Amino acid sequence: MTALSLRAPFDAFAQLAQKVLTEDVLALVTRFGVAAVFFQSGRTKVDGILHITDSTISLFETEYHVPLLPPVVAAHAAAYSEHLFSILLVLGLFTRLSALAFLGMTAVIEIFVYPDAWPTHLSWAGLLLFLIARGGGKFSLDRVLKIA
Repeated sequence: MTALSLRAPFDAFAQLAQKVLTEDVLALVTRFGVAAVFFQSGRTKVDGILHITDSTISLFETEYHVPLLPPVVAAHAAAYSEHLFSILLVLGLFTRLSALAFLGMTAVIEIFVYPDAWPTHLSWAGLLLFLIARGGGKFSLDRVLKIA
C-alpha cells in the first residue's frame, strides 16, 4: 500500500469537513459554546432572576480581587455582564462587542483572580478572538440586521 492510497481517505474526510463545517457553522457553535460557559458562571452568582447572592458578594470581597471596583459593584457588573453578553451571543446580536467584553473579563480573571488557570482562559480567548475577527456568521441577528 502506498502513501498516496493511505492519504485518500484523509483527503476525502477533509473535503467533507470543509463543506459541512463552514465558517458560519463554526461561528454558531462558537457563540453557543462561549455563551454557555459564561451564562452558567452568571447563574452561580444569582438566585431567582438576577438577585445577587450574599455568597457572591462574599467571594468578591475575599477571593475575586478586581482592581478599581468595590466588591459589590464588581459582583453586580460580572453577574449582569455574564447574563447579558451570553444572551447577545446566542442571538448573534452585537457579537463582536459581546466577545470583546468577554475577552476583557477573561483577561481580568486571568490577571487578577486565577492566574494559574491560563490554559482554560487561553481556550476562551481563542474562541473569542475568532468571534471578534469574523463576527457571528450568517446565522446571526447581526447578519440579518446588516450590522456585521
